Amino acid sequence: EVVLHYRPHQRDLIELQKFAEAAVKDFPIRQLPRFTPWFPNDLCRLPLKPKKQPPVISSEEAEELKQRSSPSEYITGSPNYDCTKNLLEFQSNVNHGQTLIQTQNVHRPVNLENQGEPPPNGKQKLKRSWSVSVHSPKLKEKILPLSQELQNSLERLKLHAFYRAKWTIEQSTCNNQNLEDVWIKLNRLIKQNELPSCNATIQRSVGEIWIFCDILYCEYVRNILREKLSLTDKMNLLVHKFGIIFSL
Repeated sequence: EVVLHYRPHQRDLIELQKFAEAAVKDFPIRQLPRFTPWFPNDLCRLPLKPKKQPPVISSEEAEELKQRSSPSEYITGSPNYDCTKNLLEFQSNVNHGQTLIQTQNVHRPVNLENQGEPPPNGKQKLKRSWSVSVHSPKLKEKILPLSQELQNSLERLKLHAFYRAKWTIEQSTCNNQNLEDVWIKLNRLIKQNELPSCNATIQRSVGEIWIFCDILYCEYVRNILREKLSLTDKMNLLVHKFGIIFSL
């Protein structure tokens, strides 16, 4: 039995049949030469011998170990496993080449003070959500060159302008706004392609929002965040393994 998974835009039955036939085609068999050991084939006189004898357990100990072993230790694969079940590109309602933007749990309010308590309906609340931007060439005209201070920092650390960096929004910088409200506004900015090269996540367990972007656009992104989200105080720009490299 052969199960062939194909994407919605690949509906050529002839090509699919050829692909399936090629997959189940027998591999060519090559006759292997007779194995000749490089040492004398004498089991009584092996060239290498262990210093100690192998451990020996009694039949009673073997039976005791057998009883302790539970059937749950042995995992068998399901014969009906479908590797494409959760892949969006194999779903019929997704067009080929379409940009997928996933934003989970954006409009659901979460009380940061009661995170340790189980929800009343028995479902676990999502602790972290992502929002991903799409490429937009229209913003290149609005983006100014990097400031001299940031350029000096990049030269000192030998960092390229396309390194990924992270801005962090904390409750102290929200200007009396709820962190969830700021997260909803931020998602709206990302969906409208106002933040180039950005993807963001809300870390509800620590009460922070992380915005990742290329260093090339970091100052532009920070100015948009300050203007559109009404953020106060300075924000630190972090790069993995280098720590804080700039503040704005």
